[in-house]
Amino acid sequence: MQKVAAQALLHGVYIITARDGERINGMTAAWVSQVSFRPLLVMVSIAPERYTFELIDRSGYFAVNALHVNQIEIARGFGFRSGRKADKFEGVAHQAAPNGSPILSEANAWLECRVVDRHRAGDHTLFIGEVVAGEVLKDKDILPFRWGDYFK
Repeated sequence: MQKVAAQALLHGVYIITARDGERINGMTAAWVSQVSFRPLLVMVSIAPERYTFELIDRSGYFAVNALHVNQIEIARGFGFRSGRKADKFEGVAHQAAPNGSPILSEANAWLECRVVDRHRAGDHTLFIGEVVAGEVLKDKDILPFRWGDYFK
Protein backbone atom coordinates (compact mmCIF):
# COMPACT_ATOMS: atom_id res chain seq x y z
CA MET A 1 0.00 0.00 0.00
CA GLN A 2 2.89 2.43 0.66
CA LYS A 3 3.97 2.14 -2.95
CA VAL A 4 0.41 2.72 -4.18
CA ALA A 5 0.08 5.85 -2.02
CA ALA A 6 3.47 7.14 -3.19
CA GLN A 7 2.47 6.73 -6.82
CA ALA A 8 -1.01 8.20 -6.36
CA LEU A 9 0.04 11.35 -4.46
CA LEU A 10 2.48 13.84 -5.95
CA HIS A 11 5.09 15.24 -3.54
CA GLY A 12 8.24 17.27 -3.90
CA VAL A 13 11.48 16.19 -2.23
CA TYR A 14 12.86 18.34 0.57
CA ILE A 15 15.72 18.32 3.05
CA ILE A 16 14.41 19.18 6.51
CA THR A 17 17.19 20.63 8.66
CA ALA A 18 17.58 21.65 12.29
CA ARG A 19 20.19 22.87 14.75
CA ASP A 20 20.45 22.39 18.49
CA GLY A 21 23.51 24.24 19.75
CA GLU A 22 26.46 22.93 17.75
CA ARG A 23 24.59 19.85 16.49
CA ILE A 24 23.06 20.02 13.00
CA ASN A 25 21.29 17.45 10.91
CA GLY A 26 19.10 17.07 7.88
CA MET A 27 16.80 14.41 6.50
CA THR A 28 15.03 13.79 3.23
CA ALA A 29 11.26 14.22 3.38
CA ALA A 30 8.36 14.24 0.96
CA TRP A 31 5.53 14.82 3.44
CA VAL A 32 5.66 18.61 3.53
CA SER A 33 2.81 21.03 2.89
CA GLN A 34 1.65 24.59 3.34
CA VAL A 35 -1.37 24.55 5.67
CA SER A 36 -2.29 28.25 6.10
CA PHE A 37 -1.84 31.68 4.48
CA ARG A 38 -2.41 33.83 7.62
CA PRO A 39 -0.25 33.15 9.39
CA LEU A 40 1.93 31.38 6.83
CA LEU A 41 2.20 27.84 8.23
CA VAL A 42 4.02 24.79 6.89
CA MET A 43 3.71 21.18 8.06
CA VAL A 44 6.37 18.48 8.01
CA SER A 45 5.76 14.87 9.05
CA ILE A 46 8.67 13.20 10.89
CA ALA A 47 9.01 9.89 12.71
CA PRO A 48 9.98 10.37 16.40
CA GLU A 49 13.02 8.05 16.12
CA ARG A 50 14.71 10.36 13.59
CA TYR A 51 17.65 12.45 14.78
CA THR A 52 16.19 15.52 13.06
CA PHE A 53 13.02 15.06 15.16
CA GLU A 54 15.14 15.35 18.30
CA LEU A 55 16.84 18.55 17.10
CA ILE A 56 13.54 20.18 16.10
CA ASP A 57 11.99 19.16 19.39
CA ARG A 58 14.85 20.78 21.36
CA SER A 59 15.36 23.91 19.25
CA GLY A 60 11.80 24.76 18.24
CA TYR A 61 12.90 25.57 14.66
CA PHE A 62 13.33 23.74 11.37
CA ALA A 63 14.08 24.62 7.78
CA VAL A 64 12.57 23.24 4.61
CA ASN A 65 15.07 23.12 1.73
CA ALA A 66 13.30 22.54 -1.60
CA LEU A 67 15.41 20.49 -4.00
CA HIS A 68 15.44 20.90 -7.76
CA VAL A 69 15.36 18.17 -10.38
CA ASN A 70 19.16 17.80 -10.57
CA GLN A 71 19.58 17.04 -6.85
CA ILE A 72 18.46 13.43 -6.46
CA GLU A 73 21.91 12.41 -5.15
CA ILE A 74 21.65 15.02 -2.37
CA ALA A 75 18.21 13.63 -1.51
CA ARG A 76 19.65 10.11 -1.33
CA GLY A 77 22.63 11.29 0.75
CA PHE A 78 20.41 12.87 3.36
CA GLY A 79 17.98 9.95 3.35
CA PHE A 80 19.81 6.67 3.79
CA ARG A 81 22.08 7.19 6.80
CA SER A 82 21.65 8.52 10.29
CA GLY A 83 23.00 11.91 11.34
CA ARG A 84 23.80 10.32 14.69
CA LYS A 85 26.52 8.27 12.96
CA ALA A 86 27.55 10.41 9.97
CA ASP A 87 27.99 14.07 9.09
CA LYS A 88 25.47 14.43 6.28
CA PHE A 89 26.71 17.97 5.61
CA GLU A 90 30.25 16.86 4.76
CA GLY A 91 30.96 18.28 1.31
CA VAL A 92 27.58 20.06 1.15
CA ALA A 93 27.76 23.87 1.07
CA HIS A 94 25.44 25.40 3.63
CA GLN A 95 24.93 28.41 5.87
CA ALA A 96 22.69 29.29 8.79
CA ALA A 97 19.23 30.83 8.48
CA PRO A 98 18.41 33.68 10.91
CA ASN A 99 17.53 31.26 13.75
CA GLY A 100 20.35 28.82 13.01
CA SER A 101 18.69 26.18 10.85
CA PRO A 102 21.09 24.92 8.16
CA ILE A 103 20.29 26.08 4.63
CA LEU A 104 21.67 24.21 1.62
CA SER A 105 23.42 26.72 -0.64
CA GLU A 106 22.36 24.88 -3.79
CA ALA A 107 18.70 24.37 -2.80
CA ASN A 108 15.98 25.73 -5.06
CA ALA A 109 14.44 27.61 -2.13
CA TRP A 110 14.28 27.50 1.66
CA LEU A 111 11.93 28.37 4.49
CA GLU A 112 12.84 28.61 8.16
CA CYS A 113 9.95 27.85 10.51
CA ARG A 114 9.28 28.29 14.23
CA VAL A 115 7.33 25.36 15.65
CA VAL A 116 3.89 26.55 16.78
CA ASP A 117 2.13 23.22 17.14
CA ARG A 118 2.53 19.48 16.77
CA HIS A 119 0.14 16.60 16.33
CA ARG A 120 0.66 12.86 16.61
CA ALA A 121 -0.39 11.15 13.35
CA GLY A 122 0.05 7.38 13.41
CA ASP A 123 3.76 6.59 13.57
CA HIS A 124 4.78 10.19 12.76
CA THR A 125 4.47 13.64 14.31
CA LEU A 126 3.28 16.62 12.30
CA PHE A 127 5.33 19.69 13.18
CA ILE A 128 3.45 22.87 12.25
CA GLY A 129 5.82 25.78 11.76
CA GLU A 130 5.22 29.47 11.16
CA VAL A 131 7.47 30.69 8.36
CA VAL A 132 9.84 33.32 9.80
CA ALA A 133 12.32 33.60 6.90
CA GLY A 134 12.84 32.26 3.40
CA GLU A 135 14.31 32.82 -0.01
CA VAL A 136 14.10 31.51 -3.56
CA LEU A 137 17.67 30.76 -4.66
CA LYS A 138 17.13 29.18 -8.07
CA ASP A 139 14.35 29.01 -10.64
CA LYS A 140 14.35 25.31 -11.47
CA ASP A 141 11.70 22.62 -11.38
CA ILE A 142 11.14 20.98 -8.00
CA LEU A 143 12.44 17.41 -7.61
CA PRO A 144 9.37 15.11 -7.58
CA PHE A 145 9.23 12.12 -5.26
CA ARG A 146 8.98 8.83 -7.14
CA TRP A 147 9.07 5.62 -5.10
CA GLY A 148 11.40 3.81 -7.50
CA ASP A 149 14.05 6.55 -7.30
CA TYR A 150 14.66 5.59 -3.65
CA PHE A 151 13.17 2.15 -3.00
CA LYS A 152 13.32 -0.94 -5.19
